[in-house]
Amino acid sequence: MATSKVIYQGDLRTSATHLRSNTNIVTDAPVDNKGKGEAFSPSDLLATSLASCMLTIMGIASETHGIDISGTSAEVTKIMGTEPRRVTEIQISLGFPNKNSFSDKDKKILEHAALTCPVYASLHPDLKKVVEFNW
Repeated sequence: MATSKVIYQGDLRTSATHLRSNTNIVTDAPVDNKGKGEAFSPSDLLATSLASCMLTIMGIASETHGIDISGTSAEVTKIMGTEPRRVTEIQISLGFPNKNSFSDKDKKILEHAALTCPVYASLHPDLKKVVEFNW
């Protein structure tokens, strides 16, 4: 069964529908590539999906080990390269509320979870991934 259906809307915009939930995501080309930049670009989604995956896998680990990471956030920076145009670097800064409540063991568990998420493992090794854990 297909995961999603993507339709080109014109004007460098797409609409993607997640078939199981019927949730929609709109993308626009970025302003530095002939677009309006009125929504996530496809490459923005690539970078953002890494952060979302990290937080999800950390959430699974936190439930397994009884660690509260509610409110944890990720700030994502995408760096583009040329020839060919591609994402060359993704920077993720993870922020944890209640910073003093994490033991060294908790930190090790959560860092391992983040750095072994499926999206991280799926990205090409040449794509630089800089992850900062702000405990």
